[in-house]
Amino acid sequence: MESSPQLLIAICTYNEIDNLPWLYERLRARFNDATLLIVDDGSPDGTGQWCDGIATTDQYFRVLHRGKKSGLGSASIVAFEYAIEHGFQCVLTMDGDRSHDPSDSQNVVRKLLASNEHDISIGSRYVNGGGITGWPWHRHVMSRCINLFSRVMLGLQVRDCSSAFRCYRVRLLERIDFSTIQGTGYAYLEEILWRAKQLNAVIVEQPITFNNRSEGVSKINLREAYRAVWIIFKIGCSRPLQHNPTP
Repeated sequence: MESSPQLLIAICTYNEIDNLPWLYERLRARFNDATLLIVDDGSPDGTGQWCDGIATTDQYFRVLHRGKKSGLGSASIVAFEYAIEHGFQCVLTMDGDRSHDPSDSQNVVRKLLASNEHDISIGSRYVNGGGITGWPWHRHVMSRCINLFSRVMLGLQVRDCSSAFRCYRVRLLERIDFSTIQGTGYAYLEEILWRAKQLNAVIVEQPITFNNRSEGVSKINLREAYRAVWIIFKIGCSRPLQHNPTP
Protein backbone atom coordinates (compact mmCIF):
# COMPACT_ATOMS: atom_id res chain seq x y z
CA MET A 1 0.00 0.00 0.00
CA GLU A 2 1.46 3.35 -1.05
CA SER A 3 1.04 6.78 0.48
CA SER A 4 0.14 9.19 -2.34
CA PRO A 5 -1.58 12.28 -0.91
CA GLN A 6 -0.69 14.37 -3.97
CA LEU A 7 -2.16 11.85 -6.43
CA LEU A 8 -5.66 12.11 -7.85
CA ILE A 9 -7.06 8.93 -9.45
CA ALA A 10 -9.81 9.98 -11.86
CA ILE A 11 -12.35 7.54 -13.31
CA CYS A 12 -15.10 8.68 -15.66
CA THR A 13 -18.19 6.48 -15.50
CA TYR A 14 -21.47 5.73 -17.18
CA ASN A 15 -23.30 2.59 -16.02
CA GLU A 16 -20.39 0.90 -14.25
CA ILE A 17 -22.13 -0.39 -11.12
CA ASP A 18 -21.01 -3.95 -11.99
CA ASN A 19 -17.34 -2.92 -12.19
CA LEU A 20 -16.68 0.10 -9.99
CA PRO A 21 -16.90 -1.61 -6.55
CA TRP A 22 -14.34 -4.21 -7.72
CA LEU A 23 -12.04 -1.49 -9.03
CA TYR A 24 -12.43 0.68 -5.95
CA GLU A 25 -11.42 -2.10 -3.54
CA ARG A 26 -8.29 -2.94 -5.51
CA LEU A 27 -7.19 0.65 -5.99
CA ARG A 28 -7.71 1.49 -2.35
CA ALA A 29 -5.61 -1.53 -1.39
CA ARG A 30 -2.73 -0.04 -3.44
CA PHE A 31 -3.12 3.67 -2.65
CA ASN A 32 -4.20 4.30 0.92
CA ASP A 33 -4.50 8.07 0.82
CA ALA A 34 -4.67 8.99 -2.85
CA THR A 35 -7.90 10.78 -3.66
CA LEU A 36 -10.27 8.82 -5.90
CA LEU A 37 -12.49 11.02 -8.03
CA ILE A 38 -15.45 9.63 -9.97
CA VAL A 39 -16.98 11.81 -12.67
CA ASP A 40 -20.34 10.18 -13.35
CA ASP A 41 -22.50 11.14 -16.31
CA GLY A 42 -25.88 10.55 -14.71
CA SER A 43 -25.68 6.74 -14.82
CA PRO A 44 -29.20 5.28 -14.55
CA ASP A 45 -27.87 1.98 -13.13
CA GLY A 46 -27.06 3.36 -9.66
CA THR A 47 -23.35 4.07 -10.15
CA GLY A 48 -23.73 7.61 -8.83
CA GLN A 49 -25.73 6.53 -5.80
CA TRP A 50 -23.10 3.90 -4.93
CA CYS A 51 -20.44 6.60 -5.14
CA ASP A 52 -22.41 8.86 -2.81
CA GLY A 53 -22.49 6.06 -0.25
CA ILE A 54 -18.73 5.46 -0.43
CA ALA A 55 -18.06 9.20 -0.10
CA THR A 56 -19.68 9.16 3.35
CA THR A 57 -17.17 6.61 4.68
CA ASP A 58 -13.96 7.28 2.70
CA GLN A 59 -12.45 10.71 3.35
CA TYR A 60 -10.35 10.44 0.17
CA PHE A 61 -13.25 9.66 -2.16
CA ARG A 62 -15.03 12.27 -4.26
CA VAL A 63 -17.81 12.12 -6.84
CA LEU A 64 -18.91 14.76 -9.34
CA HIS A 65 -22.32 14.22 -10.91
CA ARG A 66 -23.06 15.41 -14.44
CA GLY A 67 -26.61 15.46 -15.71
CA LYS A 68 -26.16 13.39 -18.85
CA LYS A 69 -23.69 11.33 -20.85
CA SER A 70 -21.40 13.93 -22.45
CA GLY A 71 -18.29 12.01 -23.46
CA LEU A 72 -15.02 10.76 -22.01
CA GLY A 73 -13.09 13.81 -23.14
CA SER A 74 -15.31 16.38 -21.48
CA ALA A 75 -15.52 14.29 -18.29
CA SER A 76 -11.73 13.94 -18.18
CA ILE A 77 -11.32 17.69 -18.54
CA VAL A 78 -13.60 18.12 -15.51
CA ALA A 79 -11.23 15.84 -13.59
CA PHE A 80 -8.16 17.77 -14.80
CA GLU A 81 -9.69 21.06 -13.73
CA TYR A 82 -10.49 19.54 -10.34
CA ALA A 83 -6.85 18.46 -9.95
CA ILE A 84 -5.60 21.94 -10.83
CA GLU A 85 -8.08 23.68 -8.54
CA HIS A 86 -7.26 21.45 -5.55
CA GLY A 87 -3.49 21.51 -5.90
CA PHE A 88 -2.71 17.90 -6.82
CA GLN A 89 0.66 17.07 -8.38
CA CYS A 90 -0.38 14.10 -10.56
CA VAL A 91 -3.56 12.67 -12.09
CA LEU A 92 -3.94 8.98 -12.92
CA THR A 93 -6.76 8.29 -15.39
CA MET A 94 -8.27 4.82 -15.76
CA ASP A 95 -11.27 3.21 -17.40
CA GLY A 96 -14.01 2.10 -15.02
CA ASP A 97 -14.73 -1.22 -16.74
CA ARG A 98 -11.87 -3.44 -15.41
CA SER A 99 -9.96 -3.15 -18.70
CA HIS A 100 -7.15 -1.40 -16.85
CA ASP A 101 -5.72 -3.75 -14.24
CA PRO A 102 -5.21 -2.04 -10.86
CA SER A 103 -2.03 -4.11 -10.47
CA ASP A 104 -0.52 -2.00 -13.29
CA SER A 105 -1.54 1.32 -11.76
CA GLN A 106 1.44 1.71 -9.43
CA ASN A 107 3.88 1.09 -12.26
CA VAL A 108 2.24 3.73 -14.46
CA VAL A 109 2.55 6.26 -11.62
CA ARG A 110 6.12 5.22 -10.83
CA LYS A 111 7.09 5.62 -14.47
CA LEU A 112 5.99 9.25 -14.33
CA LEU A 113 7.81 9.86 -11.05
CA ALA A 114 11.00 8.11 -12.18
CA SER A 115 12.23 11.44 -13.52
CA ASN A 116 11.19 14.99 -12.79
CA GLU A 117 11.38 15.54 -16.56
CA HIS A 118 8.49 13.16 -17.28
CA ASP A 119 5.19 14.92 -17.97
CA ILE A 120 2.93 12.05 -19.08
CA SER A 121 3.23 8.32 -18.43
CA ILE A 122 1.09 6.11 -20.66
CA GLY A 123 0.02 2.59 -19.77
CA SER A 124 0.87 1.13 -23.17
CA ARG A 125 -0.37 -2.00 -24.91
CA TYR A 126 2.09 -1.61 -27.78
CA VAL A 127 5.53 -1.51 -26.19
CA ASN A 128 7.60 -4.54 -25.17
CA GLY A 129 5.84 -6.29 -22.30
CA GLY A 130 2.43 -4.83 -23.09
CA GLY A 131 -0.53 -6.72 -24.50
CA ILE A 132 -4.28 -7.19 -24.92
CA THR A 133 -6.52 -10.06 -23.85
CA GLY A 134 -10.01 -10.91 -25.03
CA TRP A 135 -10.35 -8.66 -28.08
CA PRO A 136 -11.90 -9.83 -31.35
CA TRP A 137 -9.73 -9.35 -34.44
CA HIS A 138 -11.58 -6.24 -35.65
CA ARG A 139 -10.82 -4.36 -32.40
CA HIS A 140 -7.12 -5.09 -32.90
CA VAL A 141 -7.27 -3.80 -36.47
CA MET A 142 -9.20 -0.65 -35.52
CA SER A 143 -6.85 0.18 -32.64
CA ARG A 144 -3.69 -0.39 -34.67
CA CYS A 145 -5.02 1.75 -37.51
CA ILE A 146 -6.01 4.62 -35.21
CA ASN A 147 -2.58 4.58 -33.60
CA LEU A 148 -0.73 4.53 -36.91
CA PHE A 149 -2.96 7.31 -38.25
CA SER A 150 -2.32 9.41 -35.12
CA ARG A 151 1.43 9.02 -35.34
CA VAL A 152 1.48 9.99 -39.00
CA MET A 153 -1.00 12.88 -38.85
CA LEU A 154 0.08 14.37 -35.51
CA GLY A 155 3.78 13.58 -35.60
CA LEU A 156 3.59 11.62 -32.35
CA GLN A 157 6.32 9.18 -31.32
CA VAL A 158 4.06 7.38 -28.84
CA ARG A 159 3.27 3.73 -29.61
CA ASP A 160 -0.11 3.74 -27.85
CA CYS A 161 -1.78 7.06 -28.59
CA SER A 162 -5.28 5.87 -27.71
CA SER A 163 -4.66 4.44 -24.24
CA ALA A 164 -6.72 6.14 -21.53
CA PHE A 165 -4.54 4.60 -18.79
CA ARG A 166 -2.26 7.57 -18.09
CA CYS A 167 -0.62 9.60 -15.38
CA TYR A 168 -0.22 13.35 -15.98
CA ARG A 169 1.78 16.02 -14.18
CA VAL A 170 -0.63 18.74 -13.15
CA ARG A 171 2.04 21.34 -13.99
CA LEU A 172 1.58 20.29 -17.64
CA LEU A 173 -2.23 20.32 -17.47
CA GLU A 174 -2.07 23.89 -16.14
CA ARG A 175 -0.47 24.97 -19.42
CA ILE A 176 -3.12 23.41 -21.71
CA ASP A 177 -6.08 25.53 -22.79
CA PHE A 178 -8.90 23.02 -22.40
CA SER A 179 -11.31 25.29 -24.27
CA THR A 180 -9.41 24.45 -27.46
CA ILE A 181 -9.89 20.69 -27.10
CA GLN A 182 -12.18 19.56 -29.93
CA GLY A 183 -12.62 15.93 -28.88
CA THR A 184 -15.38 15.57 -26.30
CA GLY A 185 -15.26 11.77 -26.63
CA TYR A 186 -12.38 9.34 -27.10
CA ALA A 187 -10.71 11.58 -29.68
CA TYR A 188 -9.39 13.76 -26.85
CA LEU A 189 -6.83 11.03 -26.07
CA GLU A 190 -4.81 11.68 -29.21
CA GLU A 191 -5.52 15.40 -29.23
CA ILE A 192 -4.19 16.07 -25.74
CA LEU A 193 -0.97 14.25 -26.60
CA TRP A 194 -0.56 16.50 -29.61
CA ARG A 195 -1.17 19.60 -27.49
CA ALA A 196 1.31 18.32 -24.92
CA LYS A 197 3.83 17.79 -27.72
CA GLN A 198 3.40 21.44 -28.73
CA LEU A 199 4.53 22.29 -25.20
CA ASN A 200 7.60 20.05 -25.53
CA ALA A 201 6.24 17.63 -22.94
CA VAL A 202 8.20 14.47 -22.20
CA ILE A 203 5.92 11.47 -22.76
CA VAL A 204 6.97 7.98 -21.63
CA GLU A 205 5.29 4.57 -21.86
CA GLN A 206 4.91 1.75 -19.34
CA PRO A 207 3.81 -1.71 -20.54
CA ILE A 208 0.39 -2.86 -19.31
CA THR A 209 -2.01 -5.65 -20.18
CA PHE A 210 -5.39 -4.44 -21.40
CA ASN A 211 -8.30 -6.76 -20.60
CA ASN A 212 -11.51 -6.71 -22.61
CA ARG A 213 -14.41 -5.82 -20.33
CA SER A 214 -16.34 -8.77 -18.88
CA GLU A 215 -19.25 -6.81 -17.40
CA GLY A 216 -21.40 -4.08 -18.92
CA VAL A 217 -21.44 -2.68 -22.45
CA SER A 218 -18.50 -1.09 -24.27
CA LYS A 219 -18.84 2.63 -25.08
CA ILE A 220 -16.62 2.28 -28.18
CA ASN A 221 -18.52 2.25 -31.47
CA LEU A 222 -17.97 3.11 -35.12
CA ARG A 223 -19.39 6.60 -34.67
CA GLU A 224 -16.78 7.36 -31.99
CA ALA A 225 -14.04 5.91 -34.18
CA TYR A 226 -15.08 7.99 -37.20
CA ARG A 227 -15.23 11.14 -35.08
CA ALA A 228 -11.75 10.46 -33.71
CA VAL A 229 -10.37 9.99 -37.23
CA TRP A 230 -11.99 13.24 -38.39
CA ILE A 231 -10.62 15.28 -35.48
CA ILE A 232 -7.13 13.81 -35.88
CA PHE A 233 -7.31 14.55 -39.60
CA LYS A 234 -8.34 18.18 -39.01
CA ILE A 235 -5.57 18.76 -36.49
CA GLY A 236 -3.03 17.02 -38.68
CA CYS A 237 -3.96 19.16 -41.68
CA SER A 238 -3.51 22.31 -39.62
CA ARG A 239 -0.07 21.30 -38.30
CA PRO A 240 2.00 23.22 -40.89
CA LEU A 241 0.13 26.38 -39.91
CA GLN A 242 0.73 25.95 -36.20
CA HIS A 243 3.48 27.79 -34.38
CA ASN A 244 4.95 25.90 -31.45
CA PRO A 245 4.58 28.04 -28.32
CA THR A 246 7.57 28.76 -26.16
CA PRO A 247 7.50 26.32 -23.22
